[in-house]
Amino acid sequence: MVFVTGGSGLIGSFLIAELLQQGYEVKALYRKQIPAIKGGENVNWIEGDILDPVLLRKELAGVEYVVHSAGLVSYAPQDSELLKQVNIEGTANIVDACLETGITKLCHVSSIGAVGRPKGAKILTEENKWDAAEEHSAYASSKYLGELEVWRGVAEGLKAVVVNPSIILGPADWNRSSTQLFKYVFQERAFYTDGTANFVDLRDVVEAIMQLTFSDISGERYILSGGQLSYKAFFDKVGLYFGKKAPGIKVPAAVAEVVWRFEYVRSLLTGKRPLITKDTARVSVKTHKFSNEKVVKATGLKFRSLDETIAWSCEQLQKQELAAVR
Repeated sequence: MVFVTGGSGLIGSFLIAELLQQGYEVKALYRKQIPAIKGGENVNWIEGDILDPVLLRKELAGVEYVVHSAGLVSYAPQDSELLKQVNIEGTANIVDACLETGITKLCHVSSIGAVGRPKGAKILTEENKWDAAEEHSAYASSKYLGELEVWRGVAEGLKAVVVNPSIILGPADWNRSSTQLFKYVFQERAFYTDGTANFVDLRDVVEAIMQLTFSDISGERYILSGGQLSYKAFFDKVGLYFGKKAPGIKVPAAVAEVVWRFEYVRSLLTGKRPLITKDTARVSVKTHKFSNEKVVKATGLKFRSLDETIAWSCEQLQKQELAAVR
């Protein structure tokens, strides 16, 4: 039996479909709505929250493997406390429940945001140390501290692995998380920044989780990244597949610094979420490249090209949009 948190999320929904296809029994935690998954009627769906430790201990009884993919991704200042609750306290609850019920293994989905970024380093690996003295977003800090809960569990005898995906590309609700990047181009927005980003195919993330969860590996973390693209190149490729005009007006870093300050004041006055925050403004101009060498060596995983990933995502998202219109 495999227990999946975040069952209705981007990773969780695709992972559950793969688990079912390979013949695993699946129990999945969801919060708002059960996703439409092929074979989903065979899933033991549990409505609940990772902040409920009693529920977790109850539902993990008899479970062998846990994939913890639930989490909050937000760079909005007003979500700082919620990030701590979901990504740190929620993970601590999962770890405690795993230890108490004696599961076989936990796979925790973290983020490249939790990987240390020493000054001057061009290529980042799993071995880069986190420097608490450096400036970090609330999101990145919450994911790093969530990982520490997993390592605490390992120290107490829990078998576990951690995966650190870069920006995940795949066909999901494009009003949420990374898929909003496709919607941004589809709506023919005008602006882009000069930074670069690391991307990974959703299908590759699922394959890595499958291989690592059911392996003998424990106590290790793995960066999942299929490659690096500038935001301009990414938007151009998406625009080409959608037949849309890609963003063409470059926003200098200095302007972005002014805009996030304006948006911060506007959000305080109106109560609305800022369109751009200090963290998103600064993340968008980064140029770090993340190495996938460790996971390739451990699993033999061959990451799909970003061209293939973007083409697949755009094709599926267009089908979803047409279906919604009908």
